[in-house]
Amino acid sequence: MQAYQADIAKFEAANTKVFGISMDAFPSLKAFADSIKVTSVPMLSDWGRTTTKAYGLYNEQNGYGRRATFVVDKEGKIAKIEAGGVAIDPTGAYEACDLLEKILVVKPPTDKP
Repeated sequence: MQAYQADIAKFEAANTKVFGISMDAFPSLKAFADSIKVTSVPMLSDWGRTTTKAYGLYNEQNGYGRRATFVVDKEGKIAKIEAGGVAIDPTGAYEACDLLEKILVVKPPTDKP
């Protein structure tokens, strides 16, 4: 989360929002964010594990969710997924967001085929 906060200007320049989602309860998330001094990335609670399960990140055997980064385009479609250790590094997510923003700027949608 600290790496995403450090690069928040890059995400904002790409017209992108960053959120953290965890299976922890909101009070725990707030304490965690305060302890690592993350103030620019909203933390959302998936206490019921609904999102974690829906995206295939929940491990039923150990009760934990895998780390993942999802880049969602302006139409609400997932454009990129990074799971595991690479999800901690914001580089891939930033590059995907930057590319999506450039595609929208360079090739605006038209009614013509």
